Amino acid sequence: MEAADQEKILSVINEQFDGEIIESGMVRDFFTIVLKKEKIVEIIRHLYHHAETEFQFLTTLCGIHFPDQNQMAVMYQLHNLKTNKRVRLKIFMPDDKPEVNTLTTVFPAANWMERETFDFFGIIFSGHPNLKRILNVEEMTIHPLRKEYPLEDQSREDKKDFMFGR
Repeated sequence: MEAADQEKILSVINEQFDGEIIESGMVRDFFTIVLKKEKIVEIIRHLYHHAETEFQFLTTLCGIHFPDQNQMAVMYQLHNLKTNKRVRLKIFMPDDKPEVNTLTTVFPAANWMERETFDFFGIIFSGHPNLKRILNVEEMTIHPLRKEYPLEDQSREDKKDFMFGR
């Protein structure tokens, strides 16, 4: 994305939400903006409706766990289908209380993405119409993609190292 496009997106955000941007820049050829979490839904709604941005397609919504920083993140990727421009937005929150407002009021398709993020990371999306597990069983007491859990079930008897030539 060109520098002029990046500046346009930042100015569109700052015109109504001055002070909400924490940092921005290119991360692996993808324009990324880190925002404060409190107004993320309003900012995305503004980017959706603004004539200069029109980010009207939600490509991705997912969780990220940073255990060494005691933080969780939600990453949103938005796409303008007319100009083929994309932007990545990130918000951070403490991992002991991961909660953010639902994006289903802007993108109904965020419903399943938020349910998956809740299921695997335990991030609560306040106001979600049906926030429950989507892929794991309801009885599961953990959120398996948090990095505090081992990659393999240590109690399994069928996965002895000698069986795999280790």
